[in-house]
Amino acid sequence: MPSIDDVTDAPEELSDEEADSLLSEADEVQDMMGEVCPYPQVEAQKGLQSLDAGELLVQETDHVPCTENVPRAVGDDATARVWRSDDGTYRIYLRKQ
Repeated sequence: MPSIDDVTDAPEELSDEEADSLLSEADEVQDMMGEVCPYPQVEAQKGLQSLDAGELLVQETDHVPCTENVPRAVGDDATARVWRSDDGTYRIYLRKQ
């Protein structure tokens, strides 16, 4: 029987500790709470353009599809990881390549 990972293209998930540690290192944090696709994808692409290679962009969102759509939209420009809270808040961590 296939698992959920076999049918989705979700980035690697972070633990609470990893997510908090990386958030403190972020070079840019975008508040996308209440925003829906495709606006977060566009803002992620714009945000990455202003960063240097190796820098970290974090998007906070409450729109679940963003956790897959934003990493897909930035493609090879960044490596993506996500953090999912128990209260419907998500963070997408994009490290520019």
